[in-house]
Amino acid sequence: MYLPAHFSENDIAALHELIVQYPFGSLVTCGDGGLDANHLPFALETRAQAPGVLHAHVARANPLWQAVTDGDEVLVIFRAGDAYVSPNWYPSKHVAHRQVPTWNYRVVHAHGRITIRDDEKYVRGVVGRLTRTHEAAQPQPWKMTDAPRDYLDAMLASIVGIEIEITQLVGKLKLSQNKDAEDVRGAGEALRAGGQHEIGAAMLAPLAQRNPPLDTPPDD
Repeated sequence: MYLPAHFSENDIAALHELIVQYPFGSLVTCGDGGLDANHLPFALETRAQAPGVLHAHVARANPLWQAVTDGDEVLVIFRAGDAYVSPNWYPSKHVAHRQVPTWNYRVVHAHGRITIRDDEKYVRGVVGRLTRTHEAAQPQPWKMTDAPRDYLDAMLASIVGIEIEITQLVGKLKLSQNKDAEDVRGAGEALRAGGQHEIGAAMLAPLAQRNPPLDTPPDD
């Protein structure tokens, strides 16, 4: 991933928070059949002094779990919002007319090594954790015990667990940090007004703490 220094995010806690907020990741693998991508919800386990561990599961019918070998290197991509940015939203455009369109976004790349966990206890734990997390906001959260035991056992037997020991986290927050503060404010407010709250708010949040703008060319 092309990563200019002014778009790089190295704070592990901040990257963990983005993964927790946007847990639906794209798992990229490379087996005998070549590159493959699967899109899965992940649970993040954080550990002291380490990038962490990702937990997920796939359908037993999915060839992924048989196409990889324990220890294979994999990549999981987490997208934390994106938005088109019009030059018309920059106040400086209306003075000098020296702006072009761009696309802002936040992504986290989790590099790691995969282990297939084809055991019922592990799978039950992953499903339980995902369920508790994503049912928490419901008026009456669904629990695994709500399902008949024989039905739940059959469902669990039809999936296979995946564990990824993260070896490196790479974050890119492309939020117009290379622009003048007033241009960032204009674009951020326009995004929020148009319903693109995630990226708009992310652009506006650091304005009070940011350094003077960088004199850099446009980049993606």
